[in-house]
Amino acid sequence: MPKKKTALTIEERLQQALVPAEEQPYEVPENWVWVRLGSLAQDMADGPFGSNLKTEHYTNNKEVRIIQLSNIGENGWREDNKKYTTFEHAKVIARSKVEAGDIVIAKMMPAGRAIICPSYEQQYVLSSDAVKFVPNSLVDNNFCCKGINSHFFQTLVQENTQGITRARTSIKKLKGYPFPLPPLSEQQRIVERIEELFAKLDEAKERLQEVADSFAVRKAAILHKAFTGELTKQWRRENGVRDESWEEKKLSEITENQDSKRIPLSKSQRDNMNRIYDYYGASGIIDKVDDYIFEGKKLLIGEDGANLVTRSKDIAFIADGKYWVNNHAHILDVKDTVLLMYLCNYINNMDLIPYVTGSAQPKLTQAKMNNIKIFLPTLPEQHEIVRLIDDLLARERAAQQAAEQALASIDLMKKSILARAFRGELGTNKASEASALELLRQVLS
Repeated sequence: MPKKKTALTIEERLQQALVPAEEQPYEVPENWVWVRLGSLAQDMADGPFGSNLKTEHYTNNKEVRIIQLSNIGENGWREDNKKYTTFEHAKVIARSKVEAGDIVIAKMMPAGRAIICPSYEQQYVLSSDAVKFVPNSLVDNNFCCKGINSHFFQTLVQENTQGITRARTSIKKLKGYPFPLPPLSEQQRIVERIEELFAKLDEAKERLQEVADSFAVRKAAILHKAFTGELTKQWRRENGVRDESWEEKKLSEITENQDSKRIPLSKSQRDNMNRIYDYYGASGIIDKVDDYIFEGKKLLIGEDGANLVTRSKDIAFIADGKYWVNNHAHILDVKDTVLLMYLCNYINNMDLIPYVTGSAQPKLTQAKMNNIKIFLPTLPEQHEIVRLIDDLLARERAAQQAAEQALASIDLMKKSILARAFRGELGTNKASEASALELLRQVLS
């Protein structure tokens, strides 16, 4: 008969839970303790739902929700994917059932990311790519989830995954990783402090995102004022220029069309060339070639493509230097540099739909383009409009870039806050509180 296993003593269980000093990643406050993550779990399990499961285990009815990798978002629960199993099958796999408030950890993509299961009015089970972690009385679930998502823990997981294309972790590995454990009341203070700081950062992020996203709107407003005469209204008064000085011209009257000089090159032709000169298409530079057919500043206007309708990119752009243009962009020579810049901004601001033919394949023919109506002020006012546009858009771009840089720094600040939180550096720790080690002893006894 095999011998019965002797139950471990409290000290032996304590030894299993604690992380030896030489394995501790960094120093923590004296009333904290380093433990194995597994010692904080009342239960850990993964699910059966993977590619090997039979189709009859799934249902189109919204019975029991299967938590998948796509639901484990960087910022919490995501609604990206919805798959369900039946109530009947969920009873068979009861071990993978997840309750609201349980922590769910991704096994891969990226391994180790954790969320707290939301309290929706439905039941949950796990896919085979996720692990449920039910915290025991030693740890607050919010504190634990934030700790699993902190940089030090994520690094541990990422450095110890297996697989090349789909690196994975496992329950066994997760259980063995070190985790810093403060007293329970300190855990709750840390969570409150993190959430307070994150809320402020999220508020700032929202405002910054509005600044970054509104650049196109602010640009359109500036261009609209420029080409309706509002932007230079004061300038005209100061310089004795009448509002009636603006004239309507056709584009063909103020530019020289050079479409006949364009030469398209196939991709196979370009692949055999040295990449020296810019090769332009309907939306700008698309390649490099070993020769050029144009030199100097020209105005290019997209001839075809969905962008004529969607306007996701500029329609008009200025080419300079030595370059090649294919047959998808009109090319116009404009003798005066100021007029060139004026026209480029004007075309990008105007509605071209009345000049575009075709719906499946939108096209701006040369004849239609030549008839585009341009409202043209005097040359001195053109100078002033171009100057103001450049100045105002430069300021707007600077504001947009500053907002985008600040947005990127907010994510770094959140990571820094988490790193400091799990080192006991948020100013919330009370040295007089009983050590977490005492609570650990009580739970294990």
